[in-house]
Amino acid sequence: MSAAATERVFALPEVRQRSWATGTMVLIDVLALELALFLACITRIGFGAFFPITLGTPQYAGLAIGVLILPFAYFVAGLYPGYGVGPVQRLRLRTYATLFVFAVLLFWNYIFEERQWSRGVMLITMIFALAIPPAFEALLRKSLIARGVCGEPVVILGGGKTGAVVARTLRQQYELGFVPVGILDDDPQKWGTTVQGVPVVGPLSLITSFEQRAKVVLIAIPAMERARLAALVQNLSFPNIIIIPDLFGIQSLWITSRDLGGILGLEVRKNLLIPSSRVLKRLLDWSIALPLFLLTAPFLALCASWIKIQSPGTAFFRQEREGQNGKRITIYKLRTMHPHAERLLAKHFEAHPDETANWSRYYKLKTDPRVLPGIGWFLRRYSLDELPQLWNVLRGDMSLVGPRPFPYYHLDKFPANFRALRTSVMPGLTGLWQVSQRSDGDLKVQEVQDTYYIRNWSLWLDIYLLLRTIQSVIAPAGAY
Repeated sequence: MSAAATERVFALPEVRQRSWATGTMVLIDVLALELALFLACITRIGFGAFFPITLGTPQYAGLAIGVLILPFAYFVAGLYPGYGVGPVQRLRLRTYATLFVFAVLLFWNYIFEERQWSRGVMLITMIFALAIPPAFEALLRKSLIARGVCGEPVVILGGGKTGAVVARTLRQQYELGFVPVGILDDDPQKWGTTVQGVPVVGPLSLITSFEQRAKVVLIAIPAMERARLAALVQNLSFPNIIIIPDLFGIQSLWITSRDLGGILGLEVRKNLLIPSSRVLKRLLDWSIALPLFLLTAPFLALCASWIKIQSPGTAFFRQEREGQNGKRITIYKLRTMHPHAERLLAKHFEAHPDETANWSRYYKLKTDPRVLPGIGWFLRRYSLDELPQLWNVLRGDMSLVGPRPFPYYHLDKFPANFRALRTSVMPGLTGLWQVSQRSDGDLKVQEVQDTYYIRNWSLWLDIYLLLRTIQSVIAPAGAY
C-alpha cells in the first residue's frame, strides 16, 4: 500500500500544531510568576505588623526581572512543550528548576545586590511560584491539547494487544501530548480497520510515508524477533523511537536504564521499601494533616451540630476497615445517612431491582435513599464527611494518600492477590481513582489505579494527588 493509497483509505488525524502554542505556554508562565511576586509583596506587607518593613522599589524590582530566568530553566528541563512527560514528572522538574533558580537569585542578592532584595518577598514568591505556574500551565495545556492546536503526532508500530493498550492510553491521557495518527502492522487482516479509534493503515514498510508527518515512533511489538527489532530501530529515520516491552504489570515510573557492559538493563526502584521514603511520607502526612485538622475543627463541630438537629443519633460514623498488614482499624466520618440506612437500602432494591447491578459494580448509588437531605448531600458531594479521618492519619492508621479503606463487603469482591497488595501500604484519605473517577470508578478501575499507585509510589506522586484532590473537591465531577 503506497502513501497515496494510505491517504485515500483514511483521512488520517491531523495535529494542527500552532507556532504560538508553545509561546503561549511561556507567556502564561511569565504572567503566573509575576503574579506570584505581586501576591508575595501583598503578603509581606500584611505581615508588616509582626515584621516591620518599608517595601520600596529596590526590595522587589530586581526580583521581578530575576524570576524571568525561570521560563529558561523550564525550557532546559524539557517542559516546553514537554510532550510525553507525565504530570508527576512535570511537577518534579518544575520544582527542581524553581528551587535551583531561587537559590541562584539568593546568591546573587547577597553577592551583587548587597542584600537589597527583601528575603521575605523572595521566600514567599518562591512558595507561590511552586504552586501558581504549574496550576496555570496544567489548565492551559489541557485546553490546547483538547482543541488539537498542539501535541506531538506519533505512529504506532503493531496493531496487536500491546498496540491497542498504547493507543487507548494515549487517547485517554491526552495531557501527555502524544497524538496517535496511525498504526502499522504486517497482518493484512488488520489493514483498513481501526484499533481504539486509530486507523491501521498498512504494513510496517509504510513507515517512510510518515517521516514528514510525525517525529515519534512507538514500537509496540514485544514478540518481534530480536535481530529484526534491532534492524528496524537502526533504519527508522525518526528523531524519537520508543520501544514498548511486554512488561505490563510492573511499575512504569522511576525506572532507569543501565548500561551493563553493552547490555541494556532496567533498574526498578521500589520506593515504598526504602525506609527514608516511608519517613518522608509520614512527615508529609503530619505537616499537612495536623494544621488541617486544627483549622477544620470548628467546621466539623458546626456540621456535627447540624446533623444532630436534623437526625437522631450520633453525629459521627465509625466502622472497622482493613489497614496495613491486614490490621483492623476504626475509621471516622461525619454521619451522612439515616440511622436505619441498611433497611432503607433493602427497600430501595425491592422497589428498584435494576439498581442492584450498579450497586454490585460501583457500591455507589446516584440516588441513595440512605443519605440525609441537605447536610448529607453537601458533605458527600464535596467529600467533607471524610475530614474526621485526619485523626486517623495523625494516629498512624492511615496516610493522606493511598488506597481507600473499603468496608469488608467491598473488599470481598476483589481478587486475593490485589487485597494482599493493598495491605502492603497504609490506606489513604484520598487516592488516584478518587481524583480521576470519583464515584464513577467501578471495581476494575479501583483495582487498576490502586495497583498503579502502590507500584509507582513517590513523594512527587503523593504531592500531585493532593493537588488534584483540591481540584476534585472544588469541582466535584462524578461525586454523589
